[in-house]
Amino acid sequence: MGKPLNVLDLKAMKGGNRRISMVTCYDFWSAQLLNRSDVDALLVGDSLAMVMHGFDSTVHADVELMALHTRAVARGAPDKFIVGDMPFLSVRKGLEPAMDAVQALMQAGANAIKIEGEAGQLDLVAHIVESGVPVMGHLGLTPQAVHGFGGHKVQGRDEAAARALVESARRLADAGCFALVLECVPARLAACVTAAIDVPTIGIGAGVATDGQVLVLQDMLGTNPEFKPKFLRHYADGFGTIRDAVDRFHADVQSGAFPAREESYA
Repeated sequence: MGKPLNVLDLKAMKGGNRRISMVTCYDFWSAQLLNRSDVDALLVGDSLAMVMHGFDSTVHADVELMALHTRAVARGAPDKFIVGDMPFLSVRKGLEPAMDAVQALMQAGANAIKIEGEAGQLDLVAHIVESGVPVMGHLGLTPQAVHGFGGHKVQGRDEAAARALVESARRLADAGCFALVLECVPARLAACVTAAIDVPTIGIGAGVATDGQVLVLQDMLGTNPEFKPKFLRHYADGFGTIRDAVDRFHADVQSGAFPAREESYA
């Protein structure tokens, strides 16, 4: 494990031979596991609204819910760099409510916060950074805007949209973002963005040319075999492994094989 990374470490990886690995997790038990792994950073994503609470989009996450899960992850992974998502509309209600939300996530244990989008938010990003809080940007498919996009769709496919995304990335970097997530954009566009800015890019569905990659833990472990977007690689058959373990427990209970004598108190 070693010493936890910080924003300066992550920025120093830009253009080097050391890519950034990030995993999205939401709770204490998985954070404990990841704390003992080689992964560089953890993201407490607002996707917890879907993965942990069964909603159909991320818009159902609020500041209270994000802070609750951030506290759990921070307790489980004290040796990892933790980024907390600013949830739906939390940065669109004015400076004071936005800073209250930033304070809540940072005091819950985040080392940085992540903000989706760029338009209308540059002054806020700069203010947060000037206040001593590291900000990670997020461009491309920004899930909080899913209703405006008409669904979860790849962004930046045409020339005008691609050019606009590159300019947004430049403006966010200039405003002080220490890194950018690029989600569901063509690989060539992600490569252009990565080359155009002096802060690291972390891709999800953005090809191999970014400075790092992020996946949701449950997704990479294959706990939902029906969820398999193009960008996702299953690194385990989590669904099958867990189901088989529970079925073996059920069978042992039915047969009386569990608990055994050595698992019982005298």
